[in-house]
Parts: sequence; C-alpha cells; structure tokens
Amino acid sequence: MRVIAKRTLREFWSKHPDAEGSLKAWFAETENASWQGPADIKAYYRSASLLGDNRAVFNICGNKYRLVVKVNYQAAIVLVRFIGTHKEYDGINAGVI
Repeated sequence: MRVIAKRTLREFWSKHPDAEGSLKAWFAETENASWQGPADIKAYYRSASLLGDNRAVFNICGNKYRLVVKVNYQAAIVLVRFIGTHKEYDGINAGVI
C-alpha cells in the first residue's frame, strides 16, 4: 500500500515523541501490506475499528493515540486523515473526516 502523508505522521511524533516508534512501525507494516478490503485490515489489526466510506481507526502507542485513514483498495492507497489524542479524536467526526 502507498501511504500518503508520512509528513503528517512525522509532525505528530515531533510533538509526541512517544508515538514515533509505533507510527513508524504502522507505516512500515502498511507499506508492505496488500489490503484487498476491510477484512484484511481486521485480520492484521484486530483492534482497528472499521468505519463507513473505507475509513479505519488504528490505536497507536498502546491506545494512547488514534490514527484515522481512508483506504482506496483498488489503487492501493492509504490516506492519513487524522492523528491525535483520544480527546482530540472525540472532537471529530471520524466517519467523514
């Protein structure tokens, strides 16, 4: 999969250094993945939440942070839509972001 917006992840871990290792691991795993559909995400990331419109929410750094992505399975693209704390996540509508 091609992950778009690694810069967003870098900017986040520069402010939250404890998330760097988890985000780098997620990025590497996702780049090496070949997800064909939501079931492939759940098979590898059991704690991921699947939302409508091909969005998924990942728990990062022991569930301290939330990462929301939109996946285009046919084009093999994962677009980072949001990364933040649980409090920040609670303030967004992850189904439309």
